[in-house]
Amino acid sequence: MKKDSKKSIVKSFKYAIEGICTGIKEERNMKIHITIMTLVIIFGIMLKISKIEWIICIILFGFVISLELVNTAIESTVDLITIEKHPQAKIAKDVAAGSVLIAAITSIIIGLIIFIPKILISSF
Repeated sequence: MKKDSKKSIVKSFKYAIEGICTGIKEERNMKIHITIMTLVIIFGIMLKISKIEWIICIILFGFVISLELVNTAIESTVDLITIEKHPQAKIAKDVAAGSVLIAAITSIIIGLIIFIPKILISSF
C-alpha cells in the first residue's frame, strides 16, 4: 500500500468522525436518538438482554443514527442549493425526514418486543 493511500484512508476516517461529531453537536434529533440509545443500553444491562437482543439493538442504533446523518446531509445540501421555498426541495427534505421516522418507529416497535416481556417478568 502506498504512503499516500494510507494518508487518504486516515483522512477519510477523520472526515467521517468529524461528520458524526457535527451531527451530534448540531442536530437536536440526533441528541434525542443518542439519549434514547443510552437509555436502551442502560436498560439492556439492567434487564440482562441476550446476545441476539444486543445484536438487534446495535443494528437498530446504527440504522437510526446513519439515517439521521443522511437526513442532515440532504437537508444541508438542499439548503446550500436554494434558499427559496421550492416544491422539490420540500420533497427531498420531507422524504429524508420520513425515512428517519420510519426507522425510529421500527426501532421502537422492536425495542418494545424485546423489553416489555423482560420488564413484565422482572416486576413479578
